[in-house]
Amino acid sequence: MPLTPETLLDRQRKIRLLVLDVDGVLTDGSLFLGDGGEQYKAFNSRDGHGIRMAQQGGLEIAVLTGRTSAVVAHRMQDLGVRHLVQGRRDKREAMAELLEQTGFAPSNSAYIGDDILDLPAMRQTAIGIAVADAHPLVLEHADWHTRAPGGRGAVREVCEALLAAQNRLEDILRAYLEP
Repeated sequence: MPLTPETLLDRQRKIRLLVLDVDGVLTDGSLFLGDGGEQYKAFNSRDGHGIRMAQQGGLEIAVLTGRTSAVVAHRMQDLGVRHLVQGRRDKREAMAELLEQTGFAPSNSAYIGDDILDLPAMRQTAIGIAVADAHPLVLEHADWHTRAPGGRGAVREVCEALLAAQNRLEDILRAYLEP
């Protein structure tokens, strides 16, 4: 159930760790497989820049996914994401371990998901976020819904909203306008 605007803003101000699912959040959920079993994923470059802006603004980014993919590892390395947990279908346990490893409290963390596997992780954070095209049950239990669908700007939307709530977005954007 979505939070009131006041409660959401209060929680957004306290977020220090943003945890992302991959398929359906950083991608549109499509899986492309080659004849030899190669796996390909399409990532949105604007979402990637949102991650970079969030890091610049002091947020820590982590990825928690049920699948294991060299493509994901490569993309996260390119983006400077230090916390990557792959191949963990039990996201409740994996999220608890991630919080312990990073030292962040649930009250300072948020999770973006799209499918029912994400619900246990979402429920362990201060803000459970569902992308616009998430499974109906995820939308029902999320604290916040993005306007953008997964793989199409949802991550950027969340990154910018968190930075804005923490009064960091304007300074980051201003740097792009200076001569």
